Amino acid sequence: MLDVNRLRVIDAVARHGSVTAAAKELHYSQPSVTHHLTRLEAETGAQLLQRVGRGIRLTPAGQLLADRAAEILGRIDAAGAELSAHVGLTAGRVRLAGFASAIGSLVPLAVATLAAKHPGLQLNLLDTHPPEAIELLRTGKIEVAIVFRYDETEPEPAGIRLHHLLDDPTYVLSRRPEPDLAALRDATWVGGCDRCRSHLLTICADAGFDPRIGFSSDDMVVMQALVTAGLGIAIQSGLALRAHHVDGVVATELPGWERHIYAATYGEPPDPPATAALLAALADAATAAVSGGAAKRGAPPAARTTA
Repeated sequence: MLDVNRLRVIDAVARHGSVTAAAKELHYSQPSVTHHLTRLEAETGAQLLQRVGRGIRLTPAGQLLADRAAEILGRIDAAGAELSAHVGLTAGRVRLAGFASAIGSLVPLAVATLAAKHPGLQLNLLDTHPPEAIELLRTGKIEVAIVFRYDETEPEPAGIRLHHLLDDPTYVLSRRPEPDLAALRDATWVGGCDRCRSHLLTICADAGFDPRIGFSSDDMVVMQALVTAGLGIAIQSGLALRAHHVDGVVATELPGWERHIYAATYGEPPDPPATAALLAALADAATAAVSGGAAKRGAPPAARTTA
């Protein structure tokens, strides 16, 4: 049977690429780390490391074991947090990762609701893109990931459960209303993250052209600054416009091109109590985000026109 402490060693070596750095993180001596790795090779019957110059690197077998070690260790740590949180939700923690516009719009209300109902529950928050958040979820480093996906997005890995929160409209950002997307075929565009850029390409292809991308940024503030300066056109979501909107940016809605916002969890139901409480708070925040007049569509009323 594999020793958990030795799994922690190979996980640290894989992350740092160095025995010295792994020893420092684990508060072990370098000979102790080397001993654990040697014992791990003896237990598995596989060569896990090979020397490269003055350093080391994992063999394919070593990388496979390190990947599984990360997942196992994440699950062990998550089990401890879940057990603590199970005691009346008066203790323990729940860990959440999400993308910037959700953190700037949905998450603050959800966190405030959670704190009011369960003041003893600690919440850790991380800002990251959906693919990275899904990997953190899969390896047990978080309990909930807020992700977005488009109709053309590849399915999530096995074991991921998606809890629908809302459908978030897409807008073209420019300095004047843009009733005809095809009229922007010669414009310079601002491209975002890989998932958003793929969506931009799909939208423009549907309008009959390939966008000329002159700037790359997934920062909603930077994107709007470039648009305000007249340097480019961008697409942005309703949640992003809720989180940040500057004068001079006109948002023209693109009907039928919504992105779908989910809270993702891992494994079979039921969810642990702390996770379930966070999911309920996020659902309440999503309901509030889509209620009331023009704001129901996710954009500031003054900025919203419809193509």
